[in-house]
Amino acid sequence: MEYRSNSEAETEALGAALAERLNAGDVVAFSGDLGAGKTAFTRGLARGLGVTERVTSPTFTIVNEYEGGRLPLFHFDLYRLGSAEELFDIGWEDYLLRGGVCAVEWSENGADMLEHPIRVDIRRGEQDHQRIITITEGEST
Repeated sequence: MEYRSNSEAETEALGAALAERLNAGDVVAFSGDLGAGKTAFTRGLARGLGVTERVTSPTFTIVNEYEGGRLPLFHFDLYRLGSAEELFDIGWEDYLLRGGVCAVEWSENGADMLEHPIRVDIRRGEQDHQRIITITEGEST
């Protein structure tokens, strides 16, 4: 499905709507340019899961964990990963087994390790504030 978002709030609302359909073990794999809105969408996912903590980009920590919602949210940023194998070094398999949702920014850097993710592609629209968001559910890489 393709959506048009005209604000950060609309992008977050799309994330919240998707979160309502997520189950333990789901992986949401993001792609899109720097500053496209991946973290904003993840803030919406967190809100939709009932997470009340402030959601920030895990660029320097690789993964941020948010507990306390309907499901835990594990927010990954793979921008700095040198190879897909490095995902295992940070405990990827353990996160998958913990019964939460994994939201993965820069998922193309770990694509070989993601099985049947929900893909969220965020691109800039014709205007500065506009985003084109494509959600493709459960397809393999």
